[in-house]
This record gives sequence, structure tokens and C-alpha cells, in this order.
Amino acid sequence: MIDPKAGADGNLGNKRIDLELIADMVESGSRVLDIGCGRGELLDLLVNRRQADGRGLELSQAGVNACVARGLSVVQGNADTDLSYYPDNGFDTVILSQTLQATQKPREVLREMARIGPQLIVSIPNFGHWRVRAHLALRGRMPETKALASSWYETANIHLCTLLDFTDLCAELDLKVAQCITLTNGRAHQSTKAPGSWQNLTAEQAVFVLQRS
Repeated sequence: MIDPKAGADGNLGNKRIDLELIADMVESGSRVLDIGCGRGELLDLLVNRRQADGRGLELSQAGVNACVARGLSVVQGNADTDLSYYPDNGFDTVILSQTLQATQKPREVLREMARIGPQLIVSIPNFGHWRVRAHLALRGRMPETKALASSWYETANIHLCTLLDFTDLCAELDLKVAQCITLTNGRAHQSTKAPGSWQNLTAEQAVFVLQRS
């Protein structure tokens, strides 16, 4: 698992592999909203590699300042409260990378994202990974791994879920899983369907492409 915007397993050099994968999923020239865009690593890829009309929403002032220094169009805001200001279908793709678990109301955030754009790209850590299960079962303590490096009292994560939990929520919101890429030890496996029990056990994180049903 990964704290929002933190480096861990699944990195390519100093870059998060999920950001590279997400950038490749975005159609060139499309309108994109990156929610929780951090210091702008993904948004920079979208604007300069994919020539996207990219906009960002970031909670921290330091992140906003870093994005603006890169020449990116980013405003300060909270995903839990400020998505209502965006118009229906204002973007082609709405992205939330390694941030959903840090929101207060994940269900409402996904619902708002689906209103704002017809395609969602969401990457999440997987709390169902076998190492996490084993750590809890054998040690009886909250796990600390390469991908979950923070202590329980320091992590920004407040709503951790498994891949199966996430896909159940998507079904409840009438969001279809059009594509799923699971990541383990930096290796990616792509599928056009929702992950099953095996992926829920073995994947450290996943990137989902979701579409409104």
C-alpha cells in the first residue's frame, strides 16, 4: 500500500509507475482533471506528453505552489467538499491517483467524479494483499511494509480498502470497470474486467479505468 503521493514499490526510478500507466491511458488532447495532484508529477506528464488540457485540484498549499512553478493550472481545494463547483461533463477524464483512501467520503467523491466526466481513472493501494493479511494475522499489529511505510498514527490513509471492496462500491455507483491494471513488485498485469480473489490477494495496488453505465 502507498500513502498518497509517496514513493514505494512500483516506482520506476523516482517516478511512480502508476502515474506512467495513467498518463498512457489518457487520450491525447483531452480535457483532464487531476484531483489530489500533489506536486504535479502526473499533471506534467499529461500536459507535456499527452498534450492534454490538464487542470488540477490540490489540498496543500505547498503542492499548489510546486504545480504553479511547473506552469500547471492548479487550484487549492478539497476533494471532499469542492468537487461540487465543477460543471457536469466538464472534463473527458477525471483522475484520482492514490488519494481515495485519504478522503473523508470516498463514495461521494466517486459520485462527484462520475458527474464531472464520463471516464474515471482511479489508482488505489490494496489492503487485501497477502503480506498485509499475514502481518495482521501473525503479529496482531497494523502492517508496515515498503508500500505502507508510515506508522498507523502518521499515515494520511483513513479509508483503506481491498480491490474487491472497491469494485463493490463501483457497482453500487453504476460504474463499469473498463480496464484494470494490477501492480505487484513493479510488474503490471492488465485486464478488461474487474479483479478477482487472486488479484485481491497478490496485487499491491491497482489502476482502474471506470465508465458510467
